[in-house]
Amino acid sequence: MTAGNGIRILLADDEPHIIDFLELGLRHEGYEVNAASDGTAALEIAASFRPHVAILDVMMPGFDGFEVCERLKAEGDVAVIMLTARDEVDDRVKGLRLGADDYMMKPFSFEELLARIQARLRNQFPHLLGSVAFGAFRVDDRRKEISLGERVLELSPTEYELLRYLIFNRGIVLSKPAILERVWGYDFAGDDNIVEVYVRSLRDKLGDREHRIIRTLRGAGYRMDLP
Repeated sequence: MTAGNGIRILLADDEPHIIDFLELGLRHEGYEVNAASDGTAALEIAASFRPHVAILDVMMPGFDGFEVCERLKAEGDVAVIMLTARDEVDDRVKGLRLGADDYMMKPFSFEELLARIQARLRNQFPHLLGSVAFGAFRVDDRRKEISLGERVLELSPTEYELLRYLIFNRGIVLSKPAILERVWGYDFAGDDNIVEVYVRSLRDKLGDREHRIIRTLRGAGYRMDLP
């Protein structure tokens, strides 16, 4: 089972590099993804794909993001996140009035987009966010618990977020700055050695004395290898 747990996401943007970037990232997170380069194609795909979340660029050929949002909302239960390159209050107000659930300015952080997707899913589709297995680990977002085998790990809230982040990005080298931004927030003003402290604590709780689960790559960061 993957992190997405059967959750379907529709992307609609006329910039190919954005589509490619988001498709790759969201599929890596386990989501089912379908993409369109214009509003007309987005509506055609949505009719059979039935997305839980739609990420729509405001300015697209054919139907623009506002029209696609309005039609999707009229046809079923879908969470809509609008993307725009313009910081226009009128655009945000119009999108929200048409039923958009959230709004993001380009350029944006992929981690922030993931957080907003999760927020919409918790609000509209909480039944989809059950426990998810990754190798010997099981992550349960509803209970805020992570199990290793049959053992529920005793984790602080920050340890939970850090271990969850490492598990969901298994096999990828994560730098200290990336970990700090995702777990502690972009405005964290403390010492980045706090990451080492929490990784050491997690290793103790995982019984990872030889660092085979959470590996340190000197000068690069940390990588989670699933047991």
